[in-house]
Amino acid sequence: MTAAKHTMLGQAIRANNLANVNTTGFRSDFEQARSMSVYYGDGQPTRAYALTENPATNFTTGSLIQTGRDLDVAIEGNGFIAVQSADGREAYTRVGNLSIDSAGVLRAGNGLPVIGNSGPMTIPEFQKLEIGQDGIVSVVIKGESPDALSQVDRIKLVNPDASNLKKGKDGLLYAEENITPDVNVSIVSGFLESSNVNPIEELTRIITLARQYEMSVKMMKTAEENSESSARLLQVNG
Repeated sequence: MTAAKHTMLGQAIRANNLANVNTTGFRSDFEQARSMSVYYGDGQPTRAYALTENPATNFTTGSLIQTGRDLDVAIEGNGFIAVQSADGREAYTRVGNLSIDSAGVLRAGNGLPVIGNSGPMTIPEFQKLEIGQDGIVSVVIKGESPDALSQVDRIKLVNPDASNLKKGKDGLLYAEENITPDVNVSIVSGFLESSNVNPIEELTRIITLARQYEMSVKMMKTAEENSESSARLLQVNG
């Protein structure tokens, strides 16, 4: 029963990966199954339960897709863009299709505010915008000379140890403490990063998990039949 239950959880993880094959900057998740022995007091375990875990996120980088849009950015190599999550915490993402809302707040593709030097970034009305490799956002304010670029803020770029990051249910990555900016992280404007999901691998894994689920159900049926046979034998002997 536990094998069937946790195989379904593993399928959910793989199905979520497959559903995000075209999601910009998405990082797929791993799943694994293991047995957990059950102990009651001293002595040997009475049985083993199955358990499927989500032990880690796959941080392999995706490929860069050229868009030519000034507000599209992709991180070259390792690193993340810092954003403010819905609950106000600092989180990290590689979703680089940025936008500016009616209040001038710079937002990531998931709609969350992008963090700058002193919190969420606000962009004034402009006629031209440039984002440098170091994350510096510069604009030509409306009414000024086309070559009068003014630095607005700098996107917070970080490169924490992947082992210190944990993916939340919202798909964002979190650390126990806010990470300091890393000047070695660079971005390229006019590009987006594709998902790192391998659809063939995910589909194959889903099929494998489906077969494991069928085997678990058959074992449940066999256990039920054995229990019924044992009950009949006891009734005859009685």
